[in-house]
Amino acid sequence: MQVVPTALPDVLLLEPKVFGDERGFFCETFNQRDFDAAVGRHVQFLQDNHSRSGRDVLRGLHFQRAPHAQAKLVRVVSGSVFDVAVDLRDGSATFGRWVGVELSESNRRQLWIPEGFAHGFMVTSDSADFLYKTTDYYAPQFERVVRYDDPDIGVRWPAPKKAYVLSDKDRAGGALARCKRA
Repeated sequence: MQVVPTALPDVLLLEPKVFGDERGFFCETFNQRDFDAAVGRHVQFLQDNHSRSGRDVLRGLHFQRAPHAQAKLVRVVSGSVFDVAVDLRDGSATFGRWVGVELSESNRRQLWIPEGFAHGFMVTSDSADFLYKTTDYYAPQFERVVRYDDPDIGVRWPAPKKAYVLSDKDRAGGALARCKRA
């Protein structure tokens, strides 16, 4: 596994070693020892999730507040997405900044998003199967949503706004400025 730093400290892009031939390919998608070494600490995942979405579906920007903050390890097994992490850590020098990467079935990349970051993605293929491991269980009473189009963050999503397919929850997300009080 190759570890690629991003513009946000602690958010890491993980690129697996892929072995392929005329039969297909093989890659190791998770190894506890190697993962812990990559992120610099032991991480215990408690829940795995799988979502399928169509083109231009935008999910996010989601996070959970303490005491149920979640870190996520995310990847795409079918299709492609533009994946985004936003720094919401109190006192962080990069508070409100974002990083976006393409995750796809062809590049097999994974993104590590630590606790204290909001996460979202937009599907850039006809459909996408998105997998993610989380370090805490889903706790709806601690879930928060930051607006996908908050001008203080300025995410540059890859499709025009009129094309976005959003849930009511994502459409009603709050402003970045409220995150410190959420």
